[in-house]
Amino acid sequence: MLAHRLEMVFIYEMAKTKIVKLDEEIIASQEFQRSAMAAKLNWLRAGVLGANDGIVSTAGLVLGVAGASASASAILVAGVAATVAGSISMAGGEYTSVSAQRDSEIASLAKERAELKAYPERELRELAWFYEQKGLSLELATKVAHELTQKDALKAHAEAELGIDSGAHVSPGQAALSSFVAFAGGSLLPLLAVTGPWTDYQIPVTVGAVVISLAITGYVGAKIGGAKSGRAILRNVVVSILTMGITYAIGSLVGTGIA
Repeated sequence: MLAHRLEMVFIYEMAKTKIVKLDEEIIASQEFQRSAMAAKLNWLRAGVLGANDGIVSTAGLVLGVAGASASASAILVAGVAATVAGSISMAGGEYTSVSAQRDSEIASLAKERAELKAYPERELRELAWFYEQKGLSLELATKVAHELTQKDALKAHAEAELGIDSGAHVSPGQAALSSFVAFAGGSLLPLLAVTGPWTDYQIPVTVGAVVISLAITGYVGAKIGGAKSGRAILRNVVVSILTMGITYAIGSLVGTGIA
């Protein structure tokens, strides 16, 4: 009997060691790291998109003004105005959007909390039903729902039914600040390029600077999302060239018509 018990303990310890090793491999895996860092990378992704918007929109505007044969001072004023207005607009839009999302999450959690208090049995069955739809048996789904409810009922229902984390909400202020800084930072590049001392080469210098910078942001954005970078870079570059080409052509036509 003692030998049998020792054998069972040995098997248990071996299994436990194997589980710990597998857990370490899972935690070290790229997929787990990306999942764990997803929330932290959201602001970086938003920053990259904001920088893209700043680069493309400001480059299009200053080249449109430059196409109209405007003076350097006029181009500078237009570029600064575009940077300020675009940054504030991006920040305000992001703040409004994220605030609405946050308010919706808080309201949904309050409703779920009230339902858990008023109808605990129905809510337990509802949670089990969600896991049944994922392929678990009735018995196992009920057991899972019961154990999750015992630990944190609101968190379990919020994740299963609403797809949100009850313990973490997006920050409107952080999102707005990130968008403002990103757009303003992106806008500075074409603005500096088009108003630099290379007067005779301001158009090719600006186009080159914008293409290079958007290739970089496309690469960074693709890496953040775990996608292939080639398509993202090509998409960014093509959109920027089209934007600058169209606005420059319109500026040239309008400038000629006015002249």
